[in-house]
Amino acid sequence: MTQPPPRPAPPLDPLTRMQVLAAMGVTAVVLLLIAKAWLYFDSAGLLPFRLSLADGLLGAGLGLAIAATSGLIYRLWPAYRKSADTYLTIVLQPLQWPDLIWLGLLPGMSEELLFRGVMLPAIGLNGLGIAVSAASFGALHMSGLQQWTYVVWATAIGLVLATAAVLTGNLLVPIVAHTVTNLVSGVVWKLRQERTVA
Repeated sequence: MTQPPPRPAPPLDPLTRMQVLAAMGVTAVVLLLIAKAWLYFDSAGLLPFRLSLADGLLGAGLGLAIAATSGLIYRLWPAYRKSADTYLTIVLQPLQWPDLIWLGLLPGMSEELLFRGVMLPAIGLNGLGIAVSAASFGALHMSGLQQWTYVVWATAIGLVLATAAVLTGNLLVPIVAHTVTNLVSGVVWKLRQERTVA
């Protein structure tokens, strides 16, 4: 007697706005605590953070370039489009327009502090440090094995942000780039959803 095929898992209930905002806040605090603990036990120190108009503009330009490249890959690579839509629907669908500011700032600051600010100098401002920082950043964005294309994309972005941090020696550049990328991507996704509904 043959067994019937397994039933697919029921879809997850959508998250509420407060659940998404709370998850972003808790994740940011956890990453900040990990960074603080790492700095306590490691003498490598923090990658310098210097306010600089030139570096801020460089970070903003890099963020816009990343968002534009993401849009191009979204159109050309169906597997990435499906993965990104799944991930962004979970994160962005419940959020309101003002919440996109938090979407930009919280991950932009906390993830960059840990992955580029602390991890990169601790491992080394070299190819190994860039690779480990990028791979760790990619792994953070894994919400399931079927989301592997989004993890590949996040790892590639991690390589770009870590390289920018090493070349400029200023943590401001990846923070601004990450924040701008998240803001632009969030705005574009929300606008696309509104057009789809209309």
